[in-house]
Amino acid sequence: MFPDLSVIIVNWNVRERLRACLRSLARAGGALAMEVIVVDSASADGSVAMLRAEFPAVRLIACQRNVGFSAGNNLGLAEARAEHILCLNPDTEIVGAALPSLLQYLRAHDDVGLVAPQLISPDGRVQSTRYRFPTLASALCDGTIVEHWFPHNRWLRRYHYADANEGVVQNVDWLIGACLLLRRQAIPPGGFDEQFFMYSEETDLCKRMKDAGWRVVYFPAAQVVHHHSQSSDQVVPLRHVRFQSSRVRYFRKHHGWPAAQLLRAFILLSYDLLLLEESAKWLAGHKRPLRR
Repeated sequence: MFPDLSVIIVNWNVRERLRACLRSLARAGGALAMEVIVVDSASADGSVAMLRAEFPAVRLIACQRNVGFSAGNNLGLAEARAEHILCLNPDTEIVGAALPSLLQYLRAHDDVGLVAPQLISPDGRVQSTRYRFPTLASALCDGTIVEHWFPHNRWLRRYHYADANEGVVQNVDWLIGACLLLRRQAIPPGGFDEQFFMYSEETDLCKRMKDAGWRVVYFPAAQVVHHHSQSSDQVVPLRHVRFQSSRVRYFRKHHGWPAAQLLRAFILLSYDLLLLEESAKWLAGHKRPLRR
């Protein structure tokens, strides 16, 4: 008998968060027949031993190296048996009846390929998780000197759906990949693009799904606590490099080489300008920690 839901969690060195996540799944599952698959990317913090000792029912895929988010999810997808698959970050905790609500919505709407909940911080604040597909204008603003100088510019506001109520169900372009419920039939050939080691993989997945005619839906009636970037925060400089590298790769794939090269050149210029600004402040006596 196939389960109602397959849950895939890709873990890297966040043992305590993973433990809390799995406990929340056990509480939130209710009457759902659920299988949980954890793909561990060569964690060095005892995650594998903890899983084997405390969660023997979890199906563990223990990798010998850090395979990244995309490849890790694809390993889980290859093992998943359900028609509905939840890709879940280990730094999340399910709130209330979020899982049955998401699953009920997906089953009731045959044209929806992906649905995601509202992500909230531990203090209850709603996180920004809905986005339009990046254009060259929005990409030149996001995480660059333009955002630093003009954080509320119209291109970023549009990119972040500032014109849409975050409290209502709505079609969107793409959603943050911390908690995504997928219809197996809608998953593009090859699953996640493994050229994206980390970042932009969910943007690419949603783009391919929407290009194939599926809807991507934000469903705020379901909520999930997201502790936010617990794995990537362990190596902050590398996070910035991977974020921008993946963004350039996305543009090369979906917008062509010239747009990708223009974006890459502007990102490098932006970092140079930020460094000059910080250096000028330091020389002027306004010493403060460099931006994270």
